[in-house]
Amino acid sequence: MSDDARIRFLTADVALFCAETGRLEPEQRLRLVTQLRSFLDEVTGRALKGGMRAARRHGWGLRRIGAAAGLSHEKVRYRLAWTGTEDGTAR
Repeated sequence: MSDDARIRFLTADVALFCAETGRLEPEQRLRLVTQLRSFLDEVTGRALKGGMRAARRHGWGLRRIGAAAGLSHEKVRYRLAWTGTEDGTAR
């Protein structure tokens, strides 16, 4: 569990949502959990990309960004290439 209270709060909210879907019919349950997962992936993906671009603008190397994000430096390079130039600026 995270040391950050905000993450603990959000995790508890998501866990509650998922638990409540257990009372639904399988089709509705699967649809809602899939929608939630997709939304969370979209939101956190944008935040991760923004954080990587900001770190690059602050002079961080790809390996340092990767270590902080739990990604290989090659994955960081790939993601930055899709979000702008390697130095993190927009194309």
